[in-house]
Amino acid sequence: MSPRDDETTTVRAAGCVLWRPAPASPLSPLPPFPSPPPSPSPGLELCLVHRPKYDDWSHPKGKLKRGEDPLAGALREVAEETGYAAEPGVELPTARYLANGRPKEVRYWAAAAGPGAFAPSDEVDRILWLAPDAARARLTRSRDRDLVDALLATLPLGGPRASRSS
Repeated sequence: MSPRDDETTTVRAAGCVLWRPAPASPLSPLPPFPSPPPSPSPGLELCLVHRPKYDDWSHPKGKLKRGEDPLAGALREVAEETGYAAEPGVELPTARYLANGRPKEVRYWAAAAGPGAFAPSDEVDRILWLAPDAARARLTRSRDRDLVDALLATLPLGGPRASRSS
């Protein structure tokens, strides 16, 4: 491969919009009676990662290894960056943009968080679990905010618990 080819070759990456049901708070007040209609994402939290190299907040993602299946790479990156296993769901929109002058394509999936625990590393020093609106506000790039909306559009009106029973 010539240096010119290297400059135009698309960088392939994959990641997930990792979510979980929000933990119930023992201090939460009882809902008023009658209960209000359900919101599109009740009790949902999204995992964001902080990358100190870029000082940004994003969804867990990373470059694919040569020949690696994109979904397998997305799940590997989630585990490496967050410490959590993930149960993949629907594929979300692919992000395409220039990174360091090269085209980059990142495929994303919705993924429910499984067991795990975060351990800081040089690549990701912090994670946050945030409600969708707070996650949207914290994300550094607008293309990542669009993925929050894409995830919410895939979940049933009753939220994540309803999606597991169907």
